[in-house]
Amino acid sequence: MMHRDLIALREKAIPSLLEARSRHVDYRHYSIDTSSNYFGEELIDITTLGVRGRNYYNRTDNPPYYESIPGSLSGLYLRATVARKLAGVDRRLHDLGLRVFVHDAFRPIEVQRYFHDTWMPARVRRRYPHFDEAQVVKETEIYWAKPSESELSPSPHGSGGALDVTLAFAESGDLLHMGSIFDDACVLASTDYFEPHGDALQRDSDDEARANRRVLYWVMTDAGFANYPNEWWHFSWGDQMWAKMAGERAAHYGLAPMPGG
Repeated sequence: MMHRDLIALREKAIPSLLEARSRHVDYRHYSIDTSSNYFGEELIDITTLGVRGRNYYNRTDNPPYYESIPGSLSGLYLRATVARKLAGVDRRLHDLGLRVFVHDAFRPIEVQRYFHDTWMPARVRRRYPHFDEAQVVKETEIYWAKPSESELSPSPHGSGGALDVTLAFAESGDLLHMGSIFDDACVLASTDYFEPHGDALQRDSDDEARANRRVLYWVMTDAGFANYPNEWWHFSWGDQMWAKMAGERAAHYGLAPMPGG
């Protein structure tokens, strides 16, 4: 029987994300507090805290890519505070029969550059052959932030404060149905995609996707994470996107060093 707290989460609608989408604009220009105690915080392997995951870009069973991306890491690393917050979410979910499963965390600039400069623009040109180059860049950057080696303007994953996460059943480890594959770069990936339909959804699979996205959204935001509204899987804490969307005075994290570096 489903835990009553899980039922409540499944039935709790994701709120309007219009303001979140407007706040997201120009987040890379947001201030970073370099004097913060968090600023130089180390990256740690999240699996050392018992959090499950597998680096999506390092594997080959990773649709739509089906290749190990050059420069990808075999491990999953987050800033220590972010990792501990995520472990807290995992413990909460475990009591409800679920766990988190992480697809990506800290991301090397080589991976970011490959997707921003090569893979995604090629995909956009195939899908929208009428787009000019400015439109290609705009569409690309909905899903892939511009790579940067700047200490004060990293991509979210380059800060070590962002992660891509989904839900799994605690006992079997099977991933829950979320309504799209991970990295499905289209409107279907929007966190609230299933919400505007209210109770008018006609398919059980859509009902299930809506419920599961709600659970993920609420357990993560209850722990202080901010969601990127165009991607149901993307959450962060401490980076510039989080700070701007949460109305914080400044971000905690700049560009993170490579793990073990």
